[in-house]
Formats: sequence, structure tokens, C-alpha cells
Amino acid sequence: MNALRPTPVLDRVVSMEPKRWRDRVRDEEELLAQLNQAASEAATRRAQALRDGVNELGSVAEVARALGRSWQAVDQALKRDQRKKAPKPDATTTE
Repeated sequence: MNALRPTPVLDRVVSMEPKRWRDRVRDEEELLAQLNQAASEAATRRAQALRDGVNELGSVAEVARALGRSWQAVDQALKRDQRKKAPKPDATTTE
């Protein structure tokens, strides 16, 4: 049986001040913003892959069948991405 040996660096407990609640809230809000951005970018890439599937297979229904999903789910993902890319009604033009 192996005897436990002391580990000087790990045996010391360093006292840490707990983060203040405002700092924790700010940190979590930053993390949520990063996660939302990552999810948005993933949805855009997924929509592009779905469009590539439609070009290859010929229809949304065929892509849905190939993925084992409903055609409505595939169609909605494509429409959501299209709406995200559409110009805003109050956007200025360069004309």
C-alpha cells in the first residue's frame, strides 16, 4: 500500500475573497452574450448547410427526409436565417 506523501504547494489553502454579486452578474451576462453570439453563428452555418442540401437534393422535403426531420422544421430554419439577413425597414440605403 502506498503511503500519502505531503505536497507542500497543494496542502496550503489560500483564502480568496468571494466575488461580489455585481461582478458575478456581469461575468454571467458576458458569458450569455458570448453563448448567444456562438448560437447565432451556428444557426447561420446550419442554414447554409441546409441550403446546400436543398441545392443537392432538390427540395426542402428531401433534405428533411434525409435528416429525419419534418419539412416544417427545415423550412423554418431557412426562413429564420433569411429574416436575419433581410435589411431592416428603417435602414438607410446608399441610393
